[in-house]
Amino acid sequence: MRDHVLAGRAFSSLEELDAAFMAWVPQRRARTHATHHEVIGHRAARDHAALKPLPSSPYLVAERHLRPVGKDCLVAFGGNLYSVPARKVRPRQLVEIRATKSQVMLHTTVPDASGETLLSSHPRAVGRGVVVKQDEHWDGLPTGKNRRTTTGDEPPPPRSESPASGRIGPLQALLNRAAATQIEVGRRPLSVYDELTGTRPSTTNSPTKESS
Repeated sequence: MRDHVLAGRAFSSLEELDAAFMAWVPQRRARTHATHHEVIGHRAARDHAALKPLPSSPYLVAERHLRPVGKDCLVAFGGNLYSVPARKVRPRQLVEIRATKSQVMLHTTVPDASGETLLSSHPRAVGRGVVVKQDEHWDGLPTGKNRRTTTGDEPPPPRSESPASGRIGPLQALLNRAAATQIEVGRRPLSVYDELTGTRPSTTNSPTKESS
C-alpha cells in the first residue's frame, strides 16, 4: 500500500485517499501471493466463508497473577487488599488472581478434593488503599485470647533482682560479668607497693648510662 497508493502522492481529503485505495484493491486481489501461491481474491473468499459468527456473549479478558497470602488472609492486588478464607489458606501461600474490569477472583494453584480452585470472589475496588473483605473469611485467625496482657493504669510489678532460690541464672551471670568489665581500677606507682612490702627492685641486671 505504501508503494502503490501513498508513495509520491498527496491527498487533500480522506475521500480522495479512499478512492485511491479502492482503485488499487482489484489489482492486489488479482495477484498471486508469494507465501501460499494462491490468488489473493480467491483465498480471501474461502477464508471469509469459514469465519463463524460472533458469540452472543462478549469475550471475557482477565488478568492473571500470582500473589502471596498475608498473615491476615488478605491478598494485595492493584494497590488494594482482598480477603480469602483463613481456614483454606496458610500465610505466604501463593494464590492465583483472575481479575476483570469489574471482578477479582482468587484461586488456589492446586485443586481440592472436589476439583475446585475458587477461594473467593469480590467486586474490583476503585482507587487504591481499599480493603475488600468478607467478615466470615477471618474465621480461624488467632484472636490473641490466650496471650498475656496487662490492663488498667497500674504498671506491672518489676522483676526481682535476684531469684528467690538464691541461684543465679546464666543470663544474670553474663550481665554480672559485663558489668564487672566496666569497673574502673585506680592505678598506683610501684614505689607504693615497695614501701608496703619492704622490698626494692633489684638493679643488678639493669643497664646504666655508662654501659649503654
